[in-house]
Amino acid sequence: MKKYIVCFAVLFSCAHLYAQQHDLKEQPESQTRGKVDREYTFEAKMTGYMSNDGTRNPIVRAKKGERVRITIVNGELMTHDIAIEKLNIKTKTIIEKGAKTAIVFTATQNDTYFCSIPGHRVAGMVGKIVITSNITVAAATPKGRLPVKDGKPLNLNFEKGTLQDWTAEGDAFTNGIIAVDSSQIQAKYLPVNKEGKYFVSSGGMTGHAKTGTLTSVAFKVTQPYAAFKVSGGALQDTRVELVRKNDDSVFFQIPGTGRATLRPVVVDLRKLLNKEIYIRLVDNETGISPIPYIGKDIWSHINFDDFEFYTTRPKFDNELKPSDIVVLPPLDPIKYAGLSGEKAAEAIELPEGFSVTLAASEPQVIKPIAFTIDWKGRLWVVESRTYPVRAPQGQGKDIISIFEDTDGDGKLDSKKIFLDTMNLVSGIEVGMGGVWVGAAPNLLFIPFDIDTDRPTGPTEIVLDGWGYEDTHETLNSLQWGPDGWLYGTHGVFTHSNVGKPGTPANERVKVDACVWRLHPITKKFEVFAEGTSNPWGVDFNDYGHAFITACVVPHLYHMIQGGRYIRQGGKHPEYTYGDLQNTADHVHWVGDKGPHAGNGRSASKGGGHAHAGAMFYLGGDNWPAQYRNDIFMNSIHGSRVDIDEIVRKGSGYVGHHGKDFLLTNDAWSQWLNFRYDASGSIYAIDWYDKNQCHSPNPDVHDKSLGRIFKISNAKDKFVKVDLSKATDLELVENQLNRNDWYVRQSRLLLEQRGPSEQVHIALKKILSEYPDVTRKLRALWALYVTKGLKEEDLIQLLNHESEYLRSWAIQLLVEDSDPSDAALARFATMAKFDTSAMVRLYLASAMQRTPPEKRWSVVASLYQHSEDKDDSNLPLMIWYAFEPLVPTNAAKALEIAKQTALPNTLKFTAMRIKAMNTDESKAIIQQLITELSKDKGKETNHDILMAISDTPMKH
Repeated sequence: MKKYIVCFAVLFSCAHLYAQQHDLKEQPESQTRGKVDREYTFEAKMTGYMSNDGTRNPIVRAKKGERVRITIVNGELMTHDIAIEKLNIKTKTIIEKGAKTAIVFTATQNDTYFCSIPGHRVAGMVGKIVITSNITVAAATPKGRLPVKDGKPLNLNFEKGTLQDWTAEGDAFTNGIIAVDSSQIQAKYLPVNKEGKYFVSSGGMTGHAKTGTLTSVAFKVTQPYAAFKVSGGALQDTRVELVRKNDDSVFFQIPGTGRATLRPVVVDLRKLLNKEIYIRLVDNETGISPIPYIGKDIWSHINFDDFEFYTTRPKFDNELKPSDIVVLPPLDPIKYAGLSGEKAAEAIELPEGFSVTLAASEPQVIKPIAFTIDWKGRLWVVESRTYPVRAPQGQGKDIISIFEDTDGDGKLDSKKIFLDTMNLVSGIEVGMGGVWVGAAPNLLFIPFDIDTDRPTGPTEIVLDGWGYEDTHETLNSLQWGPDGWLYGTHGVFTHSNVGKPGTPANERVKVDACVWRLHPITKKFEVFAEGTSNPWGVDFNDYGHAFITACVVPHLYHMIQGGRYIRQGGKHPEYTYGDLQNTADHVHWVGDKGPHAGNGRSASKGGGHAHAGAMFYLGGDNWPAQYRNDIFMNSIHGSRVDIDEIVRKGSGYVGHHGKDFLLTNDAWSQWLNFRYDASGSIYAIDWYDKNQCHSPNPDVHDKSLGRIFKISNAKDKFVKVDLSKATDLELVENQLNRNDWYVRQSRLLLEQRGPSEQVHIALKKILSEYPDVTRKLRALWALYVTKGLKEEDLIQLLNHESEYLRSWAIQLLVEDSDPSDAALARFATMAKFDTSAMVRLYLASAMQRTPPEKRWSVVASLYQHSEDKDDSNLPLMIWYAFEPLVPTNAAKALEIAKQTALPNTLKFTAMRIKAMNTDESKAIIQQLITELSKDKGKETNHDILMAISDTPMKH
């Protein structure tokens, strides 16, 4: 059966067949047939659309009124299409290499063509359509002259059929003289376009593993310009160098283009007249990769021809410039692929003092997609037998298994089947009397007996309406929050409309890229923060702040309640105008041509753009202190576990790139999540599959593999524990434990047991007397989930010396979305005088959940803090709270906006007022335009005037 190993991101992260942020209509094939006036054919590759002469993203020229057809041929095993921007049309998506599709349009205006697959346009698949009255054929370029040495022309065009005047090192240029235009060593469907009879190649497409150099004799520069032809690998180690003889310094270099077609390169030599130079062809790239879906890089070679001098700068229709090329570094050195479980464990490289145990492997565990650890230290694992296609109702094959290490040797020697007929499960959590299961279209609750591990009642559909049109972007990564809510994430290209069963469509919550949460008792459901791409992992740091890891877009986000973050696709709420950015100061892929261009070549940066799992290590003090409060995530393309070091900055954080925690050295490894246990060791589930990409074709994924690994420090000691047997006060005492497994499990059990005066007294003692603020926070959270806090307790905490406690008190006071007048009065004072940017951030967040008419004084005061003008969060978070106030009193809002130093506030406010399209708003905007026009030279004034001009009005 044919296997479509085609996507370029990973399981849980690849791009999709949706037109990103475009409502593009697919043109029927019937409309692409028939006679046309002008025709173009391009090869579609991730780096761009290539014409037959090698030009990347060539300009499509046509006369007005002409009927134009553009045909694209897929040049690789990847999804591509072509779209016309202003015409709002696209072709069908092609998948296989060599597949074709076409688009036909009437040329009426200048336009843009591009690939609508998310990420492809950014990676470089975009060009121009130009309407012109006169399309002429360019005149032929005059012939150049070969450089001369000792009165004889040098063999720099290889027309002698030998390597005379050149010196070869290594084996790359053995038999390198090529006399045919297309052969088995080149791409048969692409012309080489050599000059004359011969050109030189460092092995061609069949000798890509060869390496070496070819160096010409030195010669004098006698003309101001030179040109030569080059093709082959667009890699930093397959290149042409021009070198000064006097000091052997390289003054010009260019790689190949990733194609066979030789293209001319022009070099300005005016500063080197009468100096001696030489040419060096470099091929240090073997192209050998163990990653099956990447395979060997047959373009790991360099082709060269026809170096000549010119008296004036020559012009070529298909001239190649360095800026035209997406240059890639060498392939990542991943040692192994397709290992047994035992060999895979042996291959893992860990820091000194750590060890890995193969806790379980196939056939004991198959395709683990999600897991959690319960109060006994047991692993509840979802074995995904149904993915990637949801089975018909009642025919699901997913298994929820309970694994346990009974003797402390690190191996999960006990396995118990809890349920084995589940359908398309993507997330699991245990607590509050049952098992919570994400299985689109439902979020399920299954009550069970904690002594027998058997269900005690029917499965309850808590929420329905979860989409699964893209089955790797469904609800996932269930995790209990410090506030007692159940959190999860959701991808951007699946669209859900969530509510309790029977909820009318207009009362449901629309969900795509986001962090969501559900209260396990009240069943209240809401989006906590929205945006990013396809997050697969959420966790909370030592201070209870939520973070996610994501794919395709930059990878790390501090998710602030009410935040709106950059999106891979889809739309923000109306009038958002600006979105919050990623938290990291780096990305994990190389280059500036988008995340996918660095696939398999990003080891130096962290392994690539595709991440799964998010875990703050808070597993105790056995591990070195450097790991505490760092976030761990798996890089699937990179076969490694990345670490980001999280540091406070302004109102939030910045993530610095840390040293990789481990290398799996195995191209098939796909660790999807991590959890630490009572010993402080980490368990990790490994989907293990040679296909790193999601595909709707079920035959692509190997349904026989899966692993669970345990990573331990030498100090970790096996613990046999059952916290369900602990007393209430023992659970309270566990809030002081440095291993957050004890903290979280105990808090969850206390929440399940309900309010207790004895518990509240003990927790309040920790809150008031314990010196460590992180333990105070844990006491606060436990008090909140057990209903041990009154409003006056939280209002009192607004005076606390710790910004973290003040911040959390704000959040908890607004959980019901209607803070009291007493709380609002304190918020107003804090908005004016509190010195903490984090507190101001929580106030901005809280205002979004406060009735608009009660926000004015707090928001106005927040806008007075000029020290926040460069903060990464506050200007936008305040705007999100302020925007709903604008239409209620536009004049008052504009006055507030005029008086703040925070960026974009006046611009956004003006845009919002104009969008109202009322007589009052028109008058206010006209007055503002008059004021701003008095000083158009002021950059901000010009920016605001342009924004007003571009803002559409409501009809």
